[in-house]
Amino acid sequence: MMEKTMSLEDFYRKKLGELPSDILQKTGQFNVFRLSDYFGTTKAMPYSRKDYYKISLISGENVVHYADKTLKVEENMLLVANPQVPYNWEPLSEEKTGAFCVFTEDFMNGFGNFKDYPVFQSSGTPILSLKDADFHRILAIYDRMFLEIRADYDYKYDLLRNLVFELIHEALKLQPAKLESNKTESKASERITSLFMELLERQFPIENPLQQIKLKSAGEFAYHLNIHANHLNRVLKETTGKTTSLLLNERISLEARALLKHTNWNIAEISWCLGFEDPSYFIKFFKKASDATPGNFRK
Repeated sequence: MMEKTMSLEDFYRKKLGELPSDILQKTGQFNVFRLSDYFGTTKAMPYSRKDYYKISLISGENVVHYADKTLKVEENMLLVANPQVPYNWEPLSEEKTGAFCVFTEDFMNGFGNFKDYPVFQSSGTPILSLKDADFHRILAIYDRMFLEIRADYDYKYDLLRNLVFELIHEALKLQPAKLESNKTESKASERITSLFMELLERQFPIENPLQQIKLKSAGEFAYHLNIHANHLNRVLKETTGKTTSLLLNERISLEARALLKHTNWNIAEISWCLGFEDPSYFIKFFKKASDATPGNFRK
């Protein structure tokens, strides 16, 4: 069962028992913690979405549930979590060391478009398996964070932002190689693609059975972007290699699998949330996308 979205304030109250007013008022949106101080050795973290970003370094064996996926990490891991996708992790080994930092989007304002990196995309790989040498190298970045956040230095949060970027780039270096985008595509096409993806992602996540996506077709997206549907489809095909319908269907399928796996909502409720007025259409759509009916997938 998926819990409600956790805010950063909820996190502080749950883990610290109070809001650290000096941190919230001075920086607004960043903190760093030792893993052992806030998690028991065998307690699983609840499956939920958060309204903040979190980068966690965790030792030992773990199982991670991320959107519709379940992954087992044998050694150590770096988990890069974002507000769009629900997740939790379960420790499989008794001793847990590591650290994690939490921050919100406004903390990173003016420090680059970090959300554009693959580790923060719904189709990316936010769970990275680490060898011991990688683990200790990344732990050293967290150690610097602990040192700087306690320092009496007027610009320490600028320095901490840089350390967050170091963590992100360590994660990116561990990513599989990605195909480079077409260098000749126009800035106009890139902008249309970016605006389309923003409109698409803005409809998710689905957090309650009364929430329904509003944009369900290429024509509806094109209308909001003030362009013709054929032009939108051509631009997306050039920049992503996929049609408007395929991108929309892939995102709906991802959310459908997450809802089937992590909620107890019935099929009719899920199909309505995802824009299907008739559950039979949703069942047909899901079977084509996932090679299983929603009921069989849930089992």
